[in-house]
Amino acid sequence: MVASAGRIDVQGPLEVQGSLLEMLEHDDEPGIAQLAPERFRLARGAWIDVQRGWLSGSQSLFERLAEQVPWRAERRQMYDRTVNVPRLQCFYGEDAPLPDPVLALARDALSAHYAGELGEPFRTAGLCLYRDGRDSVAWHGDTIGRGSSEDTMVAIVSLGTARPLMLRPRASLPRAPGEPRAPGEASAPGGSLRYHLGHGDLLVMGGSCQRTWEHAIPKSAHCAGPRISVQFRPRGVR
Repeated sequence: MVASAGRIDVQGPLEVQGSLLEMLEHDDEPGIAQLAPERFRLARGAWIDVQRGWLSGSQSLFERLAEQVPWRAERRQMYDRTVNVPRLQCFYGEDAPLPDPVLALARDALSAHYAGELGEPFRTAGLCLYRDGRDSVAWHGDTIGRGSSEDTMVAIVSLGTARPLMLRPRASLPRAPGEPRAPGEASAPGGSLRYHLGHGDLLVMGGSCQRTWEHAIPKSAHCAGPRISVQFRPRGVR
């Protein structure tokens, strides 16, 4: 464990101190509701589904994952230097057991609900821990593998402190003549959309979203609490 700039970088389970979780109230044992998301159709063949509070008991699940997941602090090459990735991460492949049975329950429920559209189950889970408002993820699409050329889905479950997830159309893909704008796209800065996620909220990105849109979790000067993002993906999408 290495202290840096007032934060703790870890390789292994996160040692959760009381001060880290005092802002989180304990709630019921984690569980999932029936899936009934609201769909928002975006431009360019993309769409998102949103269901607020799909996972109940999210604070209890947050604590369990924060303590039990073997979080890793990673470094990444950026131009001519190596930089710290501004979040902690852990990836569970197809054959790896998930760190909590509620996550397996959520993955299986999503696979069943989207079977007709996706045509295959969700198989992997990527977990990210945003320790405070300084942690973030830059604009990107999940285009490593099949997401660069095929329609696919990425399902995100949010736990802990609410953070905005931003979406914007890729600038390299011009809008077709007469193509409608997505809801809110015209009035948002730079054509971006904002979805405030937290407290067990579910957001699913589908259709062409990974290759025609980008998403990000921006840094925030006003966010003090931690957040965990759980991303379920089908085979061959990263």
